Amino acid sequence: MMNDPMIRAVDVHKHFGPVEVLKGVSLDVAKGEVIAVIGPSGSGKSTFLRCLIHLETVHRGTIRIEGETLVSTDAEGHCRYVPDPEIRRICGKMGMVFQHFNLFPHLTVLQNIIEAPMTVKGLRREDIVPKAEVLLKKVGLLEKRDSYPSRLSGGQKQRVAIARALAMEPDIMLFDEPTSALDPELTGEVLRTMRQLAEEHMTMVVVTHEMAFAREVASRAIFMDDGLIVEARPARELFAAPEHPRTKAFLENML
Repeated sequence: MMNDPMIRAVDVHKHFGPVEVLKGVSLDVAKGEVIAVIGPSGSGKSTFLRCLIHLETVHRGTIRIEGETLVSTDAEGHCRYVPDPEIRRICGKMGMVFQHFNLFPHLTVLQNIIEAPMTVKGLRREDIVPKAEVLLKKVGLLEKRDSYPSRLSGGQKQRVAIARALAMEPDIMLFDEPTSALDPELTGEVLRTMRQLAEEHMTMVVVTHEMAFAREVASRAIFMDDGLIVEARPARELFAAPEHPRTKAFLENML
């Protein structure tokens, strides 16, 4: 349906053994929105992101991606995912960038980017290489196309990881603390690339500790604590005048 949000998560619960990590998280993400998810370590931010793209399974709740149900829970509380081919197709609408770049060390930068479009989508090398070069130019690394990851800085690796995710032409990009493994001076180049995506109206959900980026680039900021969304407001409003005491205490420590 035309008015469906890009992501709709309703009452999502997740536990690891006896530990309940998500305690009923609900979030709608509209087309072109940039959502910054902030909060202390262990609050469930990364787990929630991983549930959206089926890297973790939920124990209760509903997740819909662009109007299509990935998982739902019936009246008896039984949680059901759609069949595996549907899961792959629905999750294919999303790209994810991780904290640790996860590049293939034995492949060049260009090969890292074209691998998934060729193996997953069945595209021909001659068709995907020009697109890959456009993406490398976009992230400022065209001159590194034939380099191996071991020859790149952390910031360069992360920008290649972003280009690799974009090569699958996702409608939604998920970022899980993409700068937390980087030295401060390398963080800026990755954030510039993400800022450019935001300016192009890419729908993005970003788990981040970069408060300036969250305040300036995100349309909304979500503060999570102890497995729950405690506060969700336009980013500048949340940073200027947090309403919840826990949000206020967190930001006072971070800013």
